[in-house]
Amino acid sequence: MESDDELIMSPLCQAVTQQGHTVEVEIYRGPTSQWILEVVDEYRNSTVWDDQFETDQKAWEEFQRTVAEEGIHAIVGEPPARSG
Repeated sequence: MESDDELIMSPLCQAVTQQGHTVEVEIYRGPTSQWILEVVDEYRNSTVWDDQFETDQKAWEEFQRTVAEEGIHAIVGEPPARSG
């Protein structure tokens, strides 16, 4: 029996490196929901798109479009503040 909380991960999930920055592209959905696009940067900052996508391919294309138009820096956050 499957749990309603179980996530389905897309095979399109992958690490992408551009301009010296690496991000993890996560595309996933619940059993009855549309696809969610989340990008986690090297500092563990997470960016989740407000829109959901009909297919995992459309989510991947949105990631590619964003990087092409705005650059990888648009989705890379700040490093954690150092205390001390």
